[in-house]
Amino acid sequence: MGMEEEAIDELRELIVQVEEPMKKTFERVHQGYLRENLSRFLKARDWNVSKAHTMLLECLRWRVDNEIDSILSKPIVPSELYRDVRDSQLLGMSGYTREGLPVFAIGVGLSTFDKASVHYYVQSHIQINEYRDRVLLPSISRKNGGPITTCVKVLDMTGLKLSALSQIKLVTIISTIDDLNYPEKTNTYYVVNAPYIFSACWKVVKPLLHERTTKKVNVLSGCGKDELLKIMDFTSLPHFCRRGSSGSSHHTQSVDCFSVDHPFHQQLYNYVKHHYETQGQAEPAKQGSFHVGFPEPEAERVQIAKAIESELQRSGEAC
Repeated sequence: MGMEEEAIDELRELIVQVEEPMKKTFERVHQGYLRENLSRFLKARDWNVSKAHTMLLECLRWRVDNEIDSILSKPIVPSELYRDVRDSQLLGMSGYTREGLPVFAIGVGLSTFDKASVHYYVQSHIQINEYRDRVLLPSISRKNGGPITTCVKVLDMTGLKLSALSQIKLVTIISTIDDLNYPEKTNTYYVVNAPYIFSACWKVVKPLLHERTTKKVNVLSGCGKDELLKIMDFTSLPHFCRRGSSGSSHHTQSVDCFSVDHPFHQQLYNYVKHHYETQGQAEPAKQGSFHVGFPEPEAERVQIAKAIESELQRSGEAC
């Protein structure tokens, strides 16, 4: 047995001792794929069992304290508000890689986060995480005949500019939630449509990142279509990676994957709405965000945010 397998066994022995509320929420986390999910926390802590155990316990406490298990029965209402969130927090799923990993697209440069409160954006982000982990990935794993527990992300930098300074705080909150509670869920990050300002920021941020993270980041030329077609079919390409394509067959699946009308967002919203209704709620869902405690960012995350802020300011002064 290798050292990694021994570490997984050791962490498993520790985690079976947790009390019932945390044990229940951990079942939601691992969805029957215990070893694969224990390994995520171990990877995030360089296979240090003690540190991974602490991280996992803090994650489970966060889930229990914030009732994360129930977030998929808390719709964002009215539907017009949900549309506003989707229009300003550009995030969606465009399809799957040939290996079966979900492809998530993120409009980094054009997300404005200016049509709802911070809590709605955090709620929406966590709902997508939970739907991915509790619905999509288990379903794909069953079809695959083996565990699929990660995804790939395509980051569109179109429109990235100095105004991104105003969004650093919210982006840091969301990134910290992912770092601490959904570690190692992304297999690869593909960066496309990157303007000069991204290159400048990447130059100062890259040295601050763990080597494990930098190995996952691939900055592609232009819209990245040619490289991405090596791992996925055309129909799974995010809409912003399809530039230069022609022919009617190329437009049959060209719905903007950020749009609330995209099948992924319709399925997610209907899933949440259905689970709200099946709880026996007599009253229609009331407007009001699902408030989640924001964990303190780790020192590395704070340092990265400061580096990006400094570089954006420097770039603005140089213009």
